Amino acid sequence: MSVTDLHSLALGIASKNGSGEIIEVYYPKPLLNPSTTCAEQILAQCQDISDNGFIETSPDAMRSLASALADSNEAEQSEIAEALAGSAKTQVITVLRENSPPSSIPEAFLKLHLLSHRLTVPHELNLDGIFGILKNLAWTSQGPVDLDDLPKRQLQARVNGETFEVYSVDKFPKMTSYVVPTSVRIADTARIRLGAYIGEGTTVMHEGFVNFNAGTEGAAMIEGRISAGVMVGENSDLGGGCSTMGTLSGGGTEIISVGENCLIGANAGIGFPLADGCIVEAGLYVTAGTKVNLFDGNGELIKTAKAREISEVKNLLFRRNSLSGAVECVPIKNAVSLNEELHAHN
Repeated sequence: MSVTDLHSLALGIASKNGSGEIIEVYYPKPLLNPSTTCAEQILAQCQDISDNGFIETSPDAMRSLASALADSNEAEQSEIAEALAGSAKTQVITVLRENSPPSSIPEAFLKLHLLSHRLTVPHELNLDGIFGILKNLAWTSQGPVDLDDLPKRQLQARVNGETFEVYSVDKFPKMTSYVVPTSVRIADTARIRLGAYIGEGTTVMHEGFVNFNAGTEGAAMIEGRISAGVMVGENSDLGGGCSTMGTLSGGGTEIISVGENCLIGANAGIGFPLADGCIVEAGLYVTAGTKVNLFDGNGELIKTAKAREISEVKNLLFRRNSLSGAVECVPIKNAVSLNEELHAHN
């Protein structure tokens, strides 16, 4: 495979556990479809990688790479290589020649970085098996720690009079420890996982949550949950406590999405793709198999159908009849619009 066919690559710095195994990797500036010149210089340092993979490299090799990149007018990657060369931590070069399932922690972290750097969008990357690749770690005030090493690290911190706080125990770290996308507001950074795609202009409030391989296409107000695999269209609003059904935990294979100019009310939810301009009233959860009475603009019943069967119909209001309890759907004329003042200055 030629350098022009490379999927992605990155220079990074890794953390290891007490057994010398890599447990996570930080990539300052990953590259998707890198330039031929940049790829040639970096691949010269890792000729042993014939397929997808990574190498651990030395500070001297990283400085040599920094010089070669500078000579090739690749200033940004040269600066990164020079900075990494000054670290006492493990330096890695990771190369993905094709978009196949990750087989190592450096590969998995590179794919998560590509998403949060907005270089790829959810569902473009093959993430099959990523849960089995990533280690469950303690994410602490002193960085990621292998759970087997945690008791010793806690004791040592106490002995040294150091602060050692465990923020979470998870396979995925919070996104903002690795990258903060431009033009966003995030009220509680712990609620956005690395691998989330947060579109420009998005505001995520305190109760909002965005999983990996999920996110927003552009300006959006997120006060609810965006589950793994779910993408929210521009100018949509997810109300407080609302939910979108993902595909990780027995949710089937259908991709759930929220169209543009949609509103999912507080404590509501969907389990089917929602077309542009639709509203789900507060407190109403509509699954793919929910029976919905569809009315026309004159209030006449057209038919009864499962929600998934009308998922491509735009500009609908989903509501529950407060007398009969039936779920109804009526056409709406006025599209949902966000408060431009809230999102214009992110």
